[in-house]
Amino acid sequence: MAFEAQTLRPPSKLLLMLEGRALHELGAFYATQPLLSMTAKGDGHPVLVLPGLVTSDVSTRPLRSFLDKHGYAVSGWGLGRNFGLREGIQEGMVDLVRQITDTHGRKLSIVGWSLGGLYARQLAKMMPDHVRAVITLGSPFAAHPKATNAWRVYEFVSGERADDAAVETKFGGPLSETPPVPTTAIFSRSDGVCAWQGCVEKAGSFAENIEVYGSHCGLGHHPAVVYAVADRLAQPEGTWQPFDRSGWRSLVFPDPNR
Repeated sequence: MAFEAQTLRPPSKLLLMLEGRALHELGAFYATQPLLSMTAKGDGHPVLVLPGLVTSDVSTRPLRSFLDKHGYAVSGWGLGRNFGLREGIQEGMVDLVRQITDTHGRKLSIVGWSLGGLYARQLAKMMPDHVRAVITLGSPFAAHPKATNAWRVYEFVSGERADDAAVETKFGGPLSETPPVPTTAIFSRSDGVCAWQGCVEKAGSFAENIEVYGSHCGLGHHPAVVYAVADRLAQPEGTWQPFDRSGWRSLVFPDPNR
């Protein structure tokens, strides 16, 4: 799937208004716990979960709690609210990755929501020997920074111009470049914050896209997303295979290439 990153427009005002669905998706997450508990269990490897713009570890608590109960050594980023690459943030994440891998003696997987997913990709490019896999949730790595409805918020809280693409220029190189580790991009065509086309990875031997029906603000706890994240993380290291959407999964996960 190829799109002109410079010509993408932010989602419509209608889709932005529909982001209130995130609350219902959180309720659905708790309602489907009995079913989600049947997903593949983890092997104990460390998983780092990075929050989106202006959010903190509080926003990723449902996902982290689920993964913790599923057998992973889960960590939040512990750097407060995500206000962009302010002073010390990049260094703090790099140090955290090293600390986690040194503590567990194993590579970690990184799950990043929105802006957190951009960080996840860049960390994997900078530290491929420390990172086992990357999963992004609605992260606009393949679009111009202004192809989102959050670019003004980003400029206000970060002190950076969105056109300057601070994450790219200061941290790991081109955002659209696929990390050198197994990479999964989860996205929704009804995302009200980021243009969905900018959240799509170039499919490759170790890169894939998984589409879900849902909001942007609910991606971190949407039941289908949680299922997909658990499925991807459960793969033994070195045996990565693309997501299987056959059978009943085709009803929940539409064909991302349609």
